[in-house]
Amino acid sequence: MSSPAHLVRQGAIALITVDHPPVNALGQAVRAALLEAFQAAEADDGVQAVVLVCNGNTFIAGADIKEFGQPPRAPLLPEVVEAIEVGRKPSVAAIHGSALGGGLEVAMACHYRIARCDARLGLPEVKLGLLPGAGGTQRLPRLVGVARALRMIVGGTPIAAAEAEACGLVDALFEGEPQAAGLAFALCLLAERRGPRRTGERNEKLLASDCAELFAAKRREVEETQPNLFSPLRAIAAIEAATLLPLAEGLRRERALFEECLQSPQREALVAAFFAERQASKQNTAC
Repeated sequence: MSSPAHLVRQGAIALITVDHPPVNALGQAVRAALLEAFQAAEADDGVQAVVLVCNGNTFIAGADIKEFGQPPRAPLLPEVVEAIEVGRKPSVAAIHGSALGGGLEVAMACHYRIARCDARLGLPEVKLGLLPGAGGTQRLPRLVGVARALRMIVGGTPIAAAEAEACGLVDALFEGEPQAAGLAFALCLLAERRGPRRTGERNEKLLASDCAELFAAKRREVEETQPNLFSPLRAIAAIEAATLLPLAEGLRRERALFEECLQSPQREALVAAFFAERQASKQNTAC
C-alpha cells in the first residue's frame, strides 16, 4: 500500500503531496505520513524550501470524522502542525478546492499560503459540536484579526479565496495547477531570500483595543441566537485565550476546551446527524 503523503525533490524544493482520496482527510495514516515527510525535508541539507500540495479535487478537507470519539492514535494533529511551523525552511501551502478544519490548521502552520481563485477556506468544527483543536483558534486571529476569527470560527462558514487574500489568510491567489503555482511561489521566496514566517509568532493583529467589546458582543449574540449549543461559547473562550496568553499556553487552553466539546453528548448527536444526512444524500443520488 502506497503512502498517503510522499516527498520528491524538485531541485532545492521539497514537494510534499497528500494523496488520500476522496478528500485527503487527516486520518492517522495521513498525519503520520505528513509528519515523516516534513521531518525528512527538514533533515535534508539540500532542501531550501518546502511546498505542500494535494492530489485530487481538493486540499485537505478536514479531519477524518470516523475517528471522532475513538481512542487517539499518534501522531495527533497538534504534533504535526507544530512540526510544520517550527521548520527552519520556508514552507508554502498551495490550496485548491477546500481547506477546512484540520486542513486549514495545517495550512496556517505553513509559513506562506497561496490559494486557487475558486478555493474555500474555513474552520467549520462548531457545526459538529466542536472547536478547532490543533491551533486554529490561536493562529487564525493572528492572521485575520479577532473580529473576523470570531465570525469564521463561531459561525463555521468558509470564506472564498478572494476574501481570504484580502484579510491576510492567504498571501496570493493563482489559477491552474497547485503544484506549478506552489513551486513558482517557493522559487520567488528563495530568490528574495525570504525565510520562515511563523504564524504563531505574529501578534500584531491581536492588539486591537476593542477586543473585550468584541468578545462580549459575540457572547451576547450566541446566548440570544444559539442558547442551547455547547461549543460556540467555548470557541469564543479559546479565541479569547489567544489575546491573553502566550501561544503555548493558548494552545493548551484550546486543547482543554476541545476535549470538553469532544466529550459532550451534543457533539455525539451532531456527528450522528451529519452521518445520517450524508447517507441520505448518497441514497437520493443513487435514486
